[in-house]
Amino acid sequence: MKWNMFRLKTTAEAEDIISSMLADLGVEGVQIEDKVPLTAEDKEQMFVDILPDIPEDDGCAYLTFYLEENEDSAELLSKVKEELKAMRSYLDIGEGTIEESETEDVDWVNNWKKYFHQFYIDDILVIPSWEKVKEEDAGRLVIHIDPGTAFGTGMHETTQLCIRALRKYVKDGSRILDVGCGSGILGMLALKFGAAYSVGTDLDPCAITATHENMEENGISKDCYEVMIGNIIDDVNIQEAAGYERYDIVAANILADVLVPLTPVIVRQMKPGGIYITSGIIDDKEEVVTEAVRAAGLEVLEVNYQGEWVSVVARKN
Repeated sequence: MKWNMFRLKTTAEAEDIISSMLADLGVEGVQIEDKVPLTAEDKEQMFVDILPDIPEDDGCAYLTFYLEENEDSAELLSKVKEELKAMRSYLDIGEGTIEESETEDVDWVNNWKKYFHQFYIDDILVIPSWEKVKEEDAGRLVIHIDPGTAFGTGMHETTQLCIRALRKYVKDGSRILDVGCGSGILGMLALKFGAAYSVGTDLDPCAITATHENMEENGISKDCYEVMIGNIIDDVNIQEAAGYERYDIVAANILADVLVPLTPVIVRQMKPGGIYITSGIIDDKEEVVTEAVRAAGLEVLEVNYQGEWVSVVARKN
């Protein structure tokens, strides 16, 4: 199937109002592109390996929407242009121009699979569900991970730093808390390393679906891995649900700007002698994180590096 694609150039100030107008006219989905800087709140909501590198904001925004080839595009476009004309009397909509083009139907759900293949982290094989374990890898530790709506495939340096630290500190029977669990890769590998129970927290509801799907691929029962949605930094309900002084290891592969407020809070979830594994730290933020760790009363055990990324490992004495 072919689709008609429309790209509307406007201002960042007007993007929300125009998106709402398009929805009122029956457009079911709009893709928004702008260069508006992330706010502090945005950054706190992004428990990811790496923040996007956004160019300087130029005030422009592009709204893209699609219509099936057999839909009456002309009538809809006429209505859109009338609404844009009316908006100019009270809102700066910029150019308000619309570019039209045609695009082929794409299997968006599966098309990305051709870019993700099995790979190794030391002696660990990370493999998607649509590939088979090669005969020569039969004796390796294998984890099945499908990249999707939640972050964390193991390819990024920050995740690999966490995995190596987990392997070093996990003992048989350990309880693990993974803050910003994403795909669930750290909690699942901890179980494969010998841990008895993993808990993951995340802000994105997609993390529950992604983690459960990956657990099923790995034969991991929900009896030994629990996922909670919420911000453990300031949500008392999540803090209480996770439990206090319950974890032998807490892993947090997030951002330095999130690790700073997280650390004094998460100490309460750790058992005495518990290990705190942090990553997602760009090298020029190393001192900021180590200071926050020490200020929370933790002893820094080691600082590890991979590329421009840093992992700080500490202990609650």
